[in-house]
Amino acid sequence: MSGRHVSLLVMGCLVLPSAARPEEPPSFSGQRAMKHLEAICSLGPRPSGSAAMTKQRELLVAHFRAAGARVSGQAFEIRDRRTGKPVHMENLVVEWHPERTERVLIGAHFDTRPFPDRDRADPRGVFLGANDGASGVGLLMELAAAMPGLPGPVGVDFILFDGEEYVVAARDPYCLGSTFFAREYAAGRREGRLAHRYRAAVVVDMVADRNLEIWQEGNSLSWPDTRPLVDSIWAVARRLEVREFVPRPRYTVEDDHVPLRMIGGIPACDIIDFDYPQWHTTADTPEHCSAESLDTVGRVVLEWLREQR
Repeated sequence: MSGRHVSLLVMGCLVLPSAARPEEPPSFSGQRAMKHLEAICSLGPRPSGSAAMTKQRELLVAHFRAAGARVSGQAFEIRDRRTGKPVHMENLVVEWHPERTERVLIGAHFDTRPFPDRDRADPRGVFLGANDGASGVGLLMELAAAMPGLPGPVGVDFILFDGEEYVVAARDPYCLGSTFFAREYAAGRREGRLAHRYRAAVVVDMVADRNLEIWQEGNSLSWPDTRPLVDSIWAVARRLEVREFVPRPRYTVEDDHVPLRMIGGIPACDIIDFDYPQWHTTADTPEHCSAESLDTVGRVVLEWLREQR
């Protein structure tokens, strides 16, 4: 017999040898996403400008490039309000199918708050940011496996935002990385320097809570151009019978989606479980996170991406 694949007709059905069968598209694994979350947390606290943030950035660049993405940094600098010293910040831009000019953005912040300010016992203790930081990163790391084979004409960019909460005093601004990114994108579009356009942006934040409830975020619902985006994601969840996605609003959150929409002009929504008892405390650690929750959110986001046409 030659080395060519041979099809067999068995009881009227065409059976392909296993080597000739089309491969199943990669599925999302909450267990693998959780392993990524734990690996990120093993680096320790990761506030902007820290040595651990640099290590995390290097880990992520290697991970996404190995998965087939084009990865670049978007560096900027701020002044620390306490010391006046410069702080290096750098968003990561992870491009899948860069030749596709119609694109969607999936964003997450990868910095951690400098201190657990809501921890009554230890407000200057160690803040690991397992859910508030590492959960979105772990989700994007796991999504990477499915991106090279993403069908359709729409490209995807993962944006990891730095400086989402480099906050040490009440008046410090949030969302520094997404604000910088949005300004650069808006200027590039205005000046004709960018060939691509983002049709939508989805921010994932705090998505590993063991008691997962993803309510529709108030800003995302209130903007006329983003309401259809919210509806489309929750429709996917309904088809997948994911009850953790609750089709009603409960919170209005100032997150990275706000500058993306208000400055960048991108229809943007927030997938966030804001009801997290360990928020901004020393107890935001991996044991309060869940692979099942990551799996729930990841499956919805991946299916939504596959439906983009």
